[in-house]
Amino acid sequence: MKRAALMLLPALLAACATSTPPQRPEIALPDRYAGAAASASPVLAADWWKAFGEPGLDALVEQALASNLDLRLAAARVDEAAVAVGLARAAQWPGVDLGGAVTRSRSSLLNGQPVTQAETTSHRIALNTSFEIDLWGRLRDATRAAQDQLLSVQHARDTVRLALVGTLVQTWLGVRTLDLQQAAVATQLQLRRDSLALVQRRVQGGIASGLDQAQAEGALAALSAQQLELERQRALLVNQVALLAGRPGLPLPVDARPLPAPASVPAGLPSELLQRRPDVQQAEAAMRAAFAQFDVARKTAWPTLALTGSFGAQSADLLDLVKAGARIWSIGPSLLVSIFDAGRNQARTDEARARAEQAAIGWQQTAQGAFREVADALVSGERLSAQETEFERQRRAAAEAQRLATRRYEAGYSSYLEVLDAQRAAQDAELALLRARQARLDANVALMKALGGGWQERSAP
Repeated sequence: MKRAALMLLPALLAACATSTPPQRPEIALPDRYAGAAASASPVLAADWWKAFGEPGLDALVEQALASNLDLRLAAARVDEAAVAVGLARAAQWPGVDLGGAVTRSRSSLLNGQPVTQAETTSHRIALNTSFEIDLWGRLRDATRAAQDQLLSVQHARDTVRLALVGTLVQTWLGVRTLDLQQAAVATQLQLRRDSLALVQRRVQGGIASGLDQAQAEGALAALSAQQLELERQRALLVNQVALLAGRPGLPLPVDARPLPAPASVPAGLPSELLQRRPDVQQAEAAMRAAFAQFDVARKTAWPTLALTGSFGAQSADLLDLVKAGARIWSIGPSLLVSIFDAGRNQARTDEARARAEQAAIGWQQTAQGAFREVADALVSGERLSAQETEFERQRRAAAEAQRLATRRYEAGYSSYLEVLDAQRAAQDAELALLRARQARLDANVALMKALGGGWQERSAP
């Protein structure tokens, strides 16, 4: 017996040899993005889109969260991963089966052995069990991997939710911007109609030439075509809003109210906010799951100890199964050791290690990319705010230039071409200001998405 144990020892040691475990990497990021430290650290807000004060948007977001197909698909994946956790946990417990059998057999009378009865019947019923004793924690590691994978899928669902809401908010703001652009163009259309009527009166009075009238008519037609293009763009964005909200064909009434102001950004945003960003959490959970899978792979090559047993009854007569003499049972352990597998176990372990290293690198990439997205959004918001201020100055100057050019033309001091140039400049400045506000709002939404869902000041204790 001792000799057999000594012979098995080298095989056990060889089976326990494994690759070097992967190491969890460190992510070095600045403590804050920019600016002085805030007096109170901001925390993420679950309903961050409500900061824009758009009741119609709030209703659409709630509809999207309930009906969007991408989000429902992500939720179904979470259900699937939860079932996988249950299966991994069940593997740690013994399974018990109840089996019964009736066997009718006939023995040969010519085999040289005495036979008292050629045909026999046997009835058997028994409880059978077999389970692996988790000596090395391999089954626990498999459960831990399944749990981390479940967390990863849950964070993936939250990532889809964040992307869905962010896209819906930006599309909604795009529709609102187009409504205001159409209103601005409609105002310019009325001005150009009035200008055309003035030019026609001047032509009829012999004060202006037909060239002025042709220029006025052409400018009016160009602006009408631009209005139609804005209507087309709005219809496409409305279709996208309807798709995101899970309500195809959803109508959106024209809303010419001023665009909401971007949410103010707290000073000194801490980079630790990234820890709550769902895609960063997803990558980290996936890394932990890959590390656990490596532990499972390396322990698969280790000796396996299983315990099997059965308890029941067996008799020739069915009625005798309940008698004490028909009782049968068996119990015993079994040990399985891999002696030679041509390197398959080692290859599987190395493969799991490579996957764990890839997951760790993926986590680093996600975190660094998230930091850059926040930094980019902060820079964009700051520069776009300054641009909006300049566009507002341009709009006021262009409006005054249009007023003066119209008066000069009416007084006969300038040509109609000067009026057209002033009208175009005023229209372009108005639309540029609206587009600048939309770009600033988009950057604001992008920052909220990059932080994992907006912010709010932490309440004092």
